[in-house]
Amino acid sequence: MNKVFTYCRVSTTDQNLEAQKEELLKAHPDSELHCEKASATSIEKRPILQAVLKAIRGGDKLVVWKIDRLVRNMRDLSEIVALLKERGASLEIVDQKIDTSTPSGTAFLQMLGVFAEFETNIRAERQAIGIAKAKAEGKYKGKQANLAKHAEVKEYLEKGYPVREIVKLTGMGKSNVYKIRSKLA
Repeated sequence: MNKVFTYCRVSTTDQNLEAQKEELLKAHPDSELHCEKASATSIEKRPILQAVLKAIRGGDKLVVWKIDRLVRNMRDLSEIVALLKERGASLEIVDQKIDTSTPSGTAFLQMLGVFAEFETNIRAERQAIGIAKAKAEGKYKGKQANLAKHAEVKEYLEKGYPVREIVKLTGMGKSNVYKIRSKLA
């Protein structure tokens, strides 16, 4: 029997999955619902999506609410569509009424993917311009260092603790500990 796998995703813990779940279950009430809170930057870094893609077989369907809940770039979209096609499965995007089980659905999806990637690139460009302007005006300083944690790391370094141990004790990233160590030298 063919399965319908519904997949929903939000990028931050502040966002809510409920609207997506509701729409997906309205479209496919008997589907297997899979949800995760993860950034869309890389499909490889989304374990639930990876598990769904591994489970899909011929005749199955992957259903998402909107394309940006699945991917943010054309490369990832092409990879997923190719994988589904290779397995004899299809992709449905509920909000845009796209179904890749038809040739027109596949063509429309590819067009939509190009525009989704374009929109992401435009947003990143605007953000970079805004940050550059704020830096020029002295308003943007990036992420501020946690001075208390830096002092703690310096103390451990001065006592001769190995970097690996300092990372465990402080929870600070290894590269940051190395940066602090290089400033001490």
